[in-house]
Amino acid sequence: MNFRENIARLQDFYLLSIKAPAGIFRRPFYFREMIEQMDYMGTGSLFIIVLVSLFIGMALSLQISAELSTLGLKMYTGKLVGVSIIREIGPVSIALSFAGRVGSGMASEIGSMVLGHQVDILRVHGVNPLKKLVTPRVVSAILMLPILTVIGDAVSLFGGYYIAVFVSHQSGSFYWSQIRDIMDFKNIFSGIAKPFIFGYFISCISCYMGLATRGGARGLRKATTTAVVFSTIVIIVADFMMTRALLLLLGESV
Repeated sequence: MNFRENIARLQDFYLLSIKAPAGIFRRPFYFREMIEQMDYMGTGSLFIIVLVSLFIGMALSLQISAELSTLGLKMYTGKLVGVSIIREIGPVSIALSFAGRVGSGMASEIGSMVLGHQVDILRVHGVNPLKKLVTPRVVSAILMLPILTVIGDAVSLFGGYYIAVFVSHQSGSFYWSQIRDIMDFKNIFSGIAKPFIFGYFISCISCYMGLATRGGARGLRKATTTAVVFSTIVIIVADFMMTRALLLLLGESV
């Protein structure tokens, strides 16, 4: 692929990422498709999100307790676990799980429609594929990933509580008092702002790779894999950039 083709694909992705969310404000409104996608992304992803979050919280609490016990500060496990999960580990780990399940599903579903000429049929009937296929998925991802993140963070905190109380033999009431202490605007805003951006990037990348599918089954495999890989890279890079920006915005020193 030469330089000109790369620029053309970048331009197409840019146009998709702008037009897709803007389509929610123009008729026709495909609410049924949006509800279906929200059910697929939210309810369908709930089990894996809960499972991943539970063991992340337990593992993090176990590791932090072990490290703090050497310093005689094991009672502060709850505070470190809470800040780590709410601000960083929770949003990133859940976004990665979301990209692996939902992102790959979006890319393969739209890619199959492209290979089956269903997208061409939509165009023949005067239906805008971008608005019917991409807009509901992008909007649903932007809405559902923050909700899943809140649920996953709560499960992780309960996982950390189990390890802190029943394994490290700490005070459960003191653990939750530390969690309440770190529930301020800065921490909550930092943890909630990221999933909106992650959901937007995951859905746009996955839908674009699906629409760009060519070459039969091998092309579909490549599109699905590329969607997950690119989404993973973008999540990690965007997390660093947003963390830095939020620290400056909220006036926190580094």
